[in-house]
Amino acid sequence: MVDDHFIIAKSDEIKRGETTDIYFVRTVDILKKDKLDNVIVSAEFTISSIPKNYGWIVFAGLREVLKLLEGLPVDVYAVPEGTILPSRDINGIRIPVLTIQGPYAKFAIFETPILGFLAAASGYASKAARIRKIAGKNVLLLNFGARRTHPAIAPFCDFYSYIGGFNSVSCIKGAEYLNKKPTGTMPHALLIIYKFMTGDHSNGWKAFHKYMPEDVPRILLVDTFSDEIDETLKAIESIGYENTWGVRLDTPGSRRGNFADIIRELKWKLKVRGYDKIKIVVSGGINEDNIKPLIEAGAEAFGIGSAIATAPFIDYAMDIVSIKKNDSWIPITKRGKFDGIKQLWRYRSDNKMYYRVTLHNEPKPTSNAEPLLEKVMENGKIIKPIKNPDEIREYVLTQLEYINTTNHYPWY
Repeated sequence: MVDDHFIIAKSDEIKRGETTDIYFVRTVDILKKDKLDNVIVSAEFTISSIPKNYGWIVFAGLREVLKLLEGLPVDVYAVPEGTILPSRDINGIRIPVLTIQGPYAKFAIFETPILGFLAAASGYASKAARIRKIAGKNVLLLNFGARRTHPAIAPFCDFYSYIGGFNSVSCIKGAEYLNKKPTGTMPHALLIIYKFMTGDHSNGWKAFHKYMPEDVPRILLVDTFSDEIDETLKAIESIGYENTWGVRLDTPGSRRGNFADIIRELKWKLKVRGYDKIKIVVSGGINEDNIKPLIEAGAEAFGIGSAIATAPFIDYAMDIVSIKKNDSWIPITKRGKFDGIKQLWRYRSDNKMYYRVTLHNEPKPTSNAEPLLEKVMENGKIIKPIKNPDEIREYVLTQLEYINTTNHYPWY
C-alpha cells in the first residue's frame, strides 16, 4: 500500500526487483517449479531504435547495471561506458552493447530496470553530447534541468549530462555524485524582493556580492525589470567590473524579439566600455536548434534545463541469443533477431570510423579492428574498474572530434 512518502523506488527496492514487470516474476516461478531455473543463457542487449533525427547515441548507464548485478552468478560483457555508437553496423545489424551470461532465473527480474537504466542514461548523455557537438569545445554548458524533471532522478540526469559533455550542474545532490561544486547564479526572486523592500533591485546584486563566498562566480541576472543593456551596465557598476564574472540573460520569450541581436548589441556595448572580460550567460528555452546563432552572436555560456531534462530516451531490447548445453553454446533466439554470441568491432579506415558485428569467435574484420565488448563482471564480481565521470566525459569528447554532424552515423 502506498504511504505518505514520495512515490519513488529506493535503491534496495530496485535491487530486490520490485520495479520489474510482473511477468518476469511469474516466469521465474514457473521455471523453478519445472526445475529449469538453472538454465544458463546468453542474453544480449541491443540498440532497438534511436530518435529519428539522431545519427548516433552515447552508450551510458553501465555503472548502474553493474551495481545492480553485483553479487549475482553472472558474467557481463559490455561496450565501454561513453562509447558513441550508431544503431546498426555497416551491414545493418543492430549494435549489441551488453551481454549477460548465467542462469536466466537469477537475473530475469532485472531486465526491466536494466533497460530503464540504459534508456535514461543514454538519453541524457546523447542529448548532452549533441548539444556539445554543436556548441564546440569552449562554450560552457550548465545543467539547469533539476526543476524540469522528477527530483528523484535529477542527480541521475546531472551525472549523465556531465559525461555527455556538459561542464557543470546546478543540483546539489547531482554535483555531489560528480564530486564537483554545484554551479548557479541567482533567481529573479532575489531582485524582486530587494526592489520591493529597498526601492532599488541593484541592492540585490550588492547583497549577492557581499554575502557569497569568494569562490562563487559573480554572475548577475540582468533582465528582471528593464532593458538588458541598461540592467547589465547598472549591475556591473553596482559591484564593480573587477568583481563581475558575467551576466545572465533569462529574457522571457514574449520580450526576446531577435534574441541573437540583443546579445550582439550587449557584446558590443560591453566592449566599447572596456568590459571585455564580462561573459554573457543565456538561459531559458535553449536547445540544439537555437544555440548556434546565440553563440555566433556572442553568448559564451548557457544554462540548459528542459532540453536535457526531457531528452528522448534510447530504446534498448534484451533477447536470449544462446543457451548453454553440455558446456557448448547453442544459438537460439526469437524471430527477427540474430542468434549467437557476438562481438562488436570498431576500426578506422580512410579517416572514418566503422562498426561491425561478428560472431564472438570470428577473426577481427581488419588488422586494426578494436573489440568493444569486453568482460567487465565475472561471477558477480566487477573485474574492470568503473571509470570516474571525468574519464568517461573525456572519452566522449575525444570521440566527438571525429564526428562531422549530429545527424549522421559516425563513419560518414
